[in-house]
Amino acid sequence: MLDWQVGLVNLIRTISEILTAGIAITAFSILLYAFTYNLRDRVARSFALILICVVVVFTSEAIGSIATTPDGLALWLRLEWVGLIFLPPTYLHFSDALVATTGRPSRWRRRWAVRLTYLFSLVLLVLIPTNLLVGPLVSQPSSVPHLERTIFTELFTFYYLVIMVLSWINFTRAYIRTVTPASRRRMGYLVIGALAPALGSFPFLLFGSSIVDRSPTLFWIIAMTSNVVVGLLLILMAYAVSFFGVSWSDRVVKSRLLKWLMRAPFIAIVTLALTTLVRRTGDVFGLDLNGVAPIVMVATIILIQYLITLFASTGEKWLFYGNDQQDLEMLKTLEDRLLTRTDLLEFLEMILSAVIDRLQAQGAFLAALNEEGVELVITSGKNRFNSKDVSDELTKILINNGHFAESFRWGDDLLFPLYEQNPGTDITEPRNLLGFLGVTGQEVVELDIEQKQAVKLLTDRAAMAIQDRQLQLQIFKSMEKLTGRVDYIQRLRAKGRYDSEGILSLDTLSDQQDLTTWVKSALTHYWGGPKLTENPLMELKIVQDAAERLEGNQANALRSILKDAINFVKPEGERRFTAEWILYNILEMKFLEGRKVREIALKLSMSEADLYRKQRIAIEAVAEAVVNMEREARDHMGEVVKG
Repeated sequence: MLDWQVGLVNLIRTISEILTAGIAITAFSILLYAFTYNLRDRVARSFALILICVVVVFTSEAIGSIATTPDGLALWLRLEWVGLIFLPPTYLHFSDALVATTGRPSRWRRRWAVRLTYLFSLVLLVLIPTNLLVGPLVSQPSSVPHLERTIFTELFTFYYLVIMVLSWINFTRAYIRTVTPASRRRMGYLVIGALAPALGSFPFLLFGSSIVDRSPTLFWIIAMTSNVVVGLLLILMAYAVSFFGVSWSDRVVKSRLLKWLMRAPFIAIVTLALTTLVRRTGDVFGLDLNGVAPIVMVATIILIQYLITLFASTGEKWLFYGNDQQDLEMLKTLEDRLLTRTDLLEFLEMILSAVIDRLQAQGAFLAALNEEGVELVITSGKNRFNSKDVSDELTKILINNGHFAESFRWGDDLLFPLYEQNPGTDITEPRNLLGFLGVTGQEVVELDIEQKQAVKLLTDRAAMAIQDRQLQLQIFKSMEKLTGRVDYIQRLRAKGRYDSEGILSLDTLSDQQDLTTWVKSALTHYWGGPKLTENPLMELKIVQDAAERLEGNQANALRSILKDAINFVKPEGERRFTAEWILYNILEMKFLEGRKVREIALKLSMSEADLYRKQRIAIEAVAEAVVNMEREARDHMGEVVKG
């Protein structure tokens, strides 16, 4: 070949090798994503097994391409076969999980087929160190080294094709059984994307090595194109699988996956590509660019991170927000401009310092109103607002006075009432009192005009901050009430994406952690409160059945179920204060009798920290009892229906 042809082949080969490493990086990144977010789902777990095989295959191929000795190269090529021989069983496992997701559970034939393929692959694994499955290294006359094929290689190829055909039959069945247009579209993406590991991992060089000798340029162009297609299809497959096993909205799933792909494999691949090209360019032109490569690496990482940070928000709005952009931007604005308690205290501390400086006082404090009376928010300098008696005294002043002047004396302190800020409303309309700003050690009886104006400005700003914080707390309370039901709805959506029965047969007890949280909330308001009356546990069949017996009173129904669950924790015999009775005693005294934590700790002779640990265990035991009661009720209902 001519020099320019050799250079072109080397360039295409380098790009192909970079893409091979890129596929390994992408597969490993998606594997970490699956481990992090949706590994509870069977489809996601089986997909993770496929990714492990892909990582092994392409990592071995990438490292083998830079091996310097024949023995090292042969070792990496044999390791590549470890991933290759386990692709058929993982594919069959994955396809079986897909069919089960669409409402056709895995029966004994499909289950045993998966097990037998795994067993057969284990047998093949034993043959890898020998020359039975694949022969010795072939490095001549082909310019691309590979392992020689044997009769067992031919048999494996037949086995590989048969299992892949069976897997695609399952893929087709799963596609046909999907119910909604969106789920069918994603299932189509998954089926198309599933071509990537199956076709991209098989060592076609075993059967087509002669192409390299006849037309190396064509071979490497095909290899490069194949790697590009495999990488894109792998991402497409990961996109479809990312919706399995999670109850997030579609927007959240897409956003998280895109951010992960951009910040993990994309940065790694681009950095690897530029670093490799710099080094090999130096080799071609005889330049020492080894010192430049680290600079290129660092600059690439920083620059891409900067660009992602700069344009991620805009891209997310354009790609995922759709018609919900206004609502989501409002939530984003709330998140960015949220006034936390720390922010509030910092701002109020600045106001108190300004008041002390302006009035030349010894100290100042700010107290806000709540449901129980007056609560100290923050102090600065010397003040006497340091006991509950003082708080009660100020609460009495509040009760006995309907409206306050701009300032008034309270002992040696000068108090400034803080009122709601309602711009645009009638100034004659009475405003709600938010709290007081008090000044201690201010000796001047009458403030001058400048001092009054300054204090008026500062108190208005303090009132504005307190009012905004109270409004935010109301929003948080509303969101807390919505969280349980919204999560339940999202679970229904997730279950019904691919199974028409999912919207009816969702097991609300699938997440033990959520159930424990619900039980704890209900016990906290056992004798009444929103955490009891608005608890997601109200949806349970046992609660609905109990409500029918209690004339439709759902609060009493849930209370009775919790009482029964607590009794399940109760040991047999007469109540005692021994180790055996600790869990029940904690539940009884804390939630049913409403005793204080310190009192319970003294009664049970344990530290408060130990009490909290035991309380968590006790609540988990109650949650488990609720699960068992609900399952028994559902099983009984199923038997009645069948009968």
